[in-house]
Amino acid sequence: MFNAEGEVRDEAVREERRREEARVGTAPPPAAGPGKPSAAAPPAAPTTPAQENSQAAPAQPAANEPKASRGLEMLINFVAQNAAMLLGAYPDPRTGQGMVDLEGAREMIDMLDALHEATRGNIAAEDQRLLLDVVGSLKLSFMEMTKAAAKAMQEKAKARP
Repeated sequence: MFNAEGEVRDEAVREERRREEARVGTAPPPAAGPGKPSAAAPPAAPTTPAQENSQAAPAQPAANEPKASRGLEMLINFVAQNAAMLLGAYPDPRTGQGMVDLEGAREMIDMLDALHEATRGNIAAEDQRLLLDVVGSLKLSFMEMTKAAAKAMQEKAKARP
């Protein structure tokens, strides 16, 4: 995302604009060369003002529909990555081993659950799906890690006379 000088790369800015335009549904027309008409844009047929209004209405989101928030998406991803790290998904750079802290991971998952409850009905459907997907996959991973830890403890207890 950033170059060596710490500035935002041009590619990242262009990609963000493309995402925003795709989300809004207003992609810019392709640039035509000098003196060349754009091949991608056929000539527009004349329309009446009533047709223009009826065609423009679907492109605008409903006034009461929440808009997707980049900040909320970043918050969800930040907490989810920390939870995944605590579940051993990322190796510790010093040891190279995955760090497992089930209690810490449970707290992170609980934070995402609380965020889900607090924002119910107040966030865009896209953000809602992201939050549900992340919480669901983290809970599944937590459950698997908890079962593996319990099994390891049982085997360790059996090995001791």
